[in-house]
Amino acid sequence: MDVTLLGTGAPAGLPRPDCPCAACAAAQGEDARAATALLVDGALLLDLTPGAAFAAARAGRSLAGVRQVLLSHPHDGPAVEVPAGLPQPGRVPDGRELALLTGHRVRAVALDAPGTGYVVTGPDGGRLLYVPPGGAPAGLEAPTEPYDLVLADVVGRPDALARLRAVGAVGPTTDVVAVHLDHDVPPGRELGRRLAAAGARAVPDGTTLAVGSYEDVPDVPRRTLVLGGARSGKSVEAERRLESFPDVLYVATGGSRAGDTEWAARVGAHRERRPASWQTAETCDLVPLLKDEGPPLLVDCLSLWLTDAMDAVGAWDDAEWADGGERALRDRVRELTEAVRTTRRTLVAVSNEVGSGIVPATASGRRYRDELGRLNAAFAAECEQVLLVVAGQALVLRG
Repeated sequence: MDVTLLGTGAPAGLPRPDCPCAACAAAQGEDARAATALLVDGALLLDLTPGAAFAAARAGRSLAGVRQVLLSHPHDGPAVEVPAGLPQPGRVPDGRELALLTGHRVRAVALDAPGTGYVVTGPDGGRLLYVPPGGAPAGLEAPTEPYDLVLADVVGRPDALARLRAVGAVGPTTDVVAVHLDHDVPPGRELGRRLAAAGARAVPDGTTLAVGSYEDVPDVPRRTLVLGGARSGKSVEAERRLESFPDVLYVATGGSRAGDTEWAARVGAHRERRPASWQTAETCDLVPLLKDEGPPLLVDCLSLWLTDAMDAVGAWDDAEWADGGERALRDRVRELTEAVRTTRRTLVAVSNEVGSGIVPATASGRRYRDELGRLNAAFAAECEQVLLVVAGQALVLRG
């Protein structure tokens, strides 16, 4: 079974008509995308979009053999004209299955938003799942056999991918292709980087995919360090890297700081951003977590871990620092980085980059700056990927 993507963009396309944003301005050539529509083996058309016949012709395909047209989501705007010779489009009720004379079977999947998802099984047994924009499958039961191909709104609804992974519907060999792409993410390398972190990829309009064939998608890095200054967007970047995975353990090293209303507001904002399925642990005892088996860890942040460690060894007192405190801190950092080296868990850690600012006026401030620089360097050495976030933009330093 093969699938030709006549379009891979959001319902309004990319660039959006009359949109002056930077992402739309950059969406040219292969990065320009028509509204998503899929042609399966030349016999089944999923979603009818303006210009579908011309899109098929550009891809070297024809709609002459289409026997069924199915819609997946409500269409806003003027009615789409049905090209001559095509059957009238329809929608399969949730949970119902449709058998085509071509040997394909189509089952409708209920969503948590308006629309219908479709599981298509080909005559050769290949299985694909198509999810419309803004939707995620609802009522999934575990365990589920992995699909060969998943086409979904990975950027807009990363939690849909997390749900599918949680029940085994997306496995290591599943080819996850992002569709319904909009101007939320700049096209090109930035889009590719974000999708790769979710174990997904994007392809140009007109691409034909062989369902079940192996695709060399970059592996999700096991260990990632995200650096950045204050309010740079580093925590958002770190959270984004794991939002398509279920059962993440968020490790908050800053504690609750009872009585500090400003800190409580920060913590509350972080919690509201995180998916409801994530768990939270407030601790600086990272080594046991890294040694244990379990779901991915998101540690936010190492700079607060260092503050706690320096408190514990008396680093702020010159006499204690000279009398074993510095050596004790080195041992703690070494123990942490060795645990990072040997961990089997997926890990994303956040830390502040403070070495580029004004030299602190106090000896303790300079000591902290220096030790954080050493910690960041040692931690980064054990990570497959290191990012620096500046003004909300992630620069890849490694990986």
